[in-house]
Amino acid sequence: MNLERLQLKLLATARANPPGTHVPYAFEKRVLAHLTVKPALDPGVLWARALWRAAASCVAVSLLLLGVSSFVSTETSSASDDSPDLEETMLAVIDQSEEVW
Repeated sequence: MNLERLQLKLLATARANPPGTHVPYAFEKRVLAHLTVKPALDPGVLWARALWRAAASCVAVSLLLLGVSSFVSTETSSASDDSPDLEETMLAVIDQSEEVW
């Protein structure tokens, strides 16, 4: 199919039938009436808004706790060194000779 020929036919048909200038009765009133009507509340939208707000507050609380814990851990790590106890705890599973199945 020749696209240029099709385009010329469509343009010729559109020029032969210009759009009408007649506006239906009370068209403006109907449009404005539809604009003033509030859409029905969708429960999914309400849940989504609430969950996004909850997610934002959870991120804020997490960042606050991260800051507090890093501040507290720097103060306590200088007072006592817990790295040998941590290493023993992490390697305790490897030291077990019997398997528990």
